[in-house]
Amino acid sequence: MSNDFNFFVGTWTSVQRRLRGILVGSTDWYEFEGITRCWSVFDGAGNIDEVTFPSQGFAGVTLRLYDAATDEWSLYWTSSRTGISLPPVVGRFDDSGVGVFTAEEDYEGRPITVRFKWSDITANTLRWEQAFSVDKGETWETNWTADFTRTG
Repeated sequence: MSNDFNFFVGTWTSVQRRLRGILVGSTDWYEFEGITRCWSVFDGAGNIDEVTFPSQGFAGVTLRLYDAATDEWSLYWTSSRTGISLPPVVGRFDDSGVGVFTAEEDYEGRPITVRFKWSDITANTLRWEQAFSVDKGETWETNWTADFTRTG
């Protein structure tokens, strides 16, 4: 069994950065704080995190489930504003410790590929980012990043 997301168990603060306009060529970012707590389920074959964004007025939950048959994780995101995002992003961590998870979905009526990327993972810090592609992954627009610092 793979326990790739054990690094995230605990509590964290984060600096969240979001692009104001997505897939419109915007370069205008805004920042806000995130507060996250994460716990393991299924003896490490899954985990759940809850993140709150006090200044933004919403929260989110991610459920991560490991499939030993495919050696892949499925990540399900739900927001208190928008509900669950389906399908899940699916993928794994490579030998360098970078995790890439993708899904095909629609964004405002346009077919896109969504990518979540986990990188720069240490005992007390890590980075997550979300990017969209309108050309099946040839090019990417990163539209949300989070730099995490462990608090417990």
